[in-house]
Amino acid sequence: MMAKKRSFLSRVLRGIGIGVGVIIVLLYLGLPAGFGAAAVFPGRAAVDRPPEGFREVAFRAEDGVQLKGWYRPPENGAVIILLHGAGGSRDSVRSYVKILVKHGYGILALDLRGHGASQGKTNRLGWQGTLDVGAAVNFLQGLGEVRRIGGLGISMGGEVLLGAASAYPAIRAMAADGATRRCTDELLALETERPLVRNFTARVMYATVQLLSGDPQPKPLLESMHASGAQILLIAGGSNALEVSFNQMFKDTLGNRVDLWIAPEAGHTQAYALYPEEYEQRLTKFFDQTLLQDDRPSDH
Repeated sequence: MMAKKRSFLSRVLRGIGIGVGVIIVLLYLGLPAGFGAAAVFPGRAAVDRPPEGFREVAFRAEDGVQLKGWYRPPENGAVIILLHGAGGSRDSVRSYVKILVKHGYGILALDLRGHGASQGKTNRLGWQGTLDVGAAVNFLQGLGEVRRIGGLGISMGGEVLLGAASAYPAIRAMAADGATRRCTDELLALETERPLVRNFTARVMYATVQLLSGDPQPKPLLESMHASGAQILLIAGGSNALEVSFNQMFKDTLGNRVDLWIAPEAGHTQAYALYPEEYEQRLTKFFDQTLLQDDRPSDH
């Protein structure tokens, strides 16, 4: 009788152990691998008709991928490259378009590759985004009315801009709303994320994206920002602790070239929704000071 009880208890414990093991595997391998697969799964958000005063434009990146966007010429000589977040399109940045147009800025609202109406493979981490930024800069530099170039990126779009900063000095000012990290090296730049227990699942996700997409992981944001002379405005949601930590680290590392606004109680990219007037004031003041203070042309 005792042997049967011990045998039953052994089977129960073994079953519990197997169940716990399965849960651990799912949490630490299956779930992040699933997120990685989702990051490269093809998906294109719809693009509606352009806002008033804009026209459809198309041009090719260095690797031949055709990109599409909306363009409106500037009233003040400065054009802002406007980049959407992961899984979105230029249609999702209409509210930011209104702010900039009201203050006389021209806009190139771009569908990043694999998003919206642009060609190319989808990568919701934006690993090939530097090529797209380069194509946007080349397009604008071919227009006589463009004297200066700035950039505004939302979430992934902000990371794409910051990651391209060193490659395209013609972009003299960049605003990034909700930028944090998009690859292993960027994650490890923050001291609290360096222990393996903190970064293991992210490593699995990035490795999955690299395996499925064939894309190399991009240059770290800090390395790009260090090598750039651009002025930078960072916007972080105050209720997102990781976002605040990354943006504070960027500010502390780069010093006076960076302005940081931590929007109280805002979640990821919610600063504009919660504080529209302050957002507009901070954003346009930043671009006015960095792009409109003199008549020097952008680097060609």
